Amino acid sequence: MAEHFTRRLHAARGVLFVHSSLAALGPHVEWAVGRVLGEPVNFDWTEQPVLPGTQRAEFYWEGPQGTAARIASSLLGWEQLRFEVSEDPSPGCDGGRWLHTPRLGVFHAHADAAGNLVVPEDRLRAAMESAGGDAIALHAELRAALGQDWDDELEPFRHASDFAPVIWLHQVG
Repeated sequence: MAEHFTRRLHAARGVLFVHSSLAALGPHVEWAVGRVLGEPVNFDWTEQPVLPGTQRAEFYWEGPQGTAARIASSLLGWEQLRFEVSEDPSPGCDGGRWLHTPRLGVFHAHADAAGNLVVPEDRLRAAMESAGGDAIALHAELRAALGQDWDDELEPFRHASDFAPVIWLHQVG
């Protein structure tokens, strides 16, 4: 009983958004994520209209704390793969978000319970020091600290999910 309680205490969950993947790469992505989770996974792939010839998928996962970092690491290095993976905060552990694009590589930031990125104090101090009294330079430093370039590049791919099929749930009775 205590072991089950301890395991649940250290459980984490999150979501993987594969924003664009070549179709031939799909099984390899599934294999990599399944290897991290310790069980086979199958994604529901749909066409990615932003980049013809690619597909997209969303996958909700559960696993030990740190699973999102392991998923992100397992997906690095594949050309034309765009993804983001998040891990919700869990007892004793911050949440996190990893963004990847072929052009920019990977970006990581901690996240709070509401999903907001958390910029550490030392990073803010470094941004202020680097910018000096230049407000435009400070703005650029803060955009970098928040991963704005990654968000800008991934945003069109995120909107593609607006066209994904929706399942409506109706209350009966």
